[in-house]
Amino acid sequence: MVAELKYEISQNAYIKLVLQALKHKTTAVNGVLLGRVNPQNENVVEIIDAVPLFHSNLALLPPLEIALIMVEEHYGSQGLGIVGYFHANERFDDAELGIVAKNIGDHICRYFPQAALLLLDNKKLEALSKGKDQSPVMQLYIRDASKNWKLVGPDGGSRLVIKEPAANVVLLDFISSEKWEDVADFDDHLDDIKKDWLNPDLFK
Repeated sequence: MVAELKYEISQNAYIKLVLQALKHKTTAVNGVLLGRVNPQNENVVEIIDAVPLFHSNLALLPPLEIALIMVEEHYGSQGLGIVGYFHANERFDDAELGIVAKNIGDHICRYFPQAALLLLDNKKLEALSKGKDQSPVMQLYIRDASKNWKLVGPDGGSRLVIKEPAANVVLLDFISSEKWEDVADFDDHLDDIKKDWLNPDLFK
């Protein structure tokens, strides 16, 4: 029996994507996940960093292609590649994986077949301040043998874990201080080249 893949996301990658979604609450946003297969355990995909991409015109191909090339060039030199995709829907109550997310996920799967697709769970995010849940405020989708994107159910929730157990505590602290104002995505960079999509100072 083939062991099931697990996905381990770093605290910084996780928080960066949630902050991007909070900054643009009234629009859909997306980003890419950077990482590698764990050298010691091929059943674990390590999501080490993330790049927030767009908060407008998510379906436009030319800016997406430019962004992916720049991201791959930068992270390739560090031995990392694109291992997945992040998406947050425009509407709070929309928990469906849309066609744009699936298409970009399919594109990433051509180069990294084990790619994860993470969809922001707004209800879990809203409930975060009321509890002590350590699980990610994201839903994990992976492609099945028929190349369809399938939600990994509640029983498989442990297949997506945050590397640092206190990440949601840190996230709440960032939310209370409105840290999302400091995050820049690729859209911001295209509007103002001084805004760095790598967000080097976000966690300083």
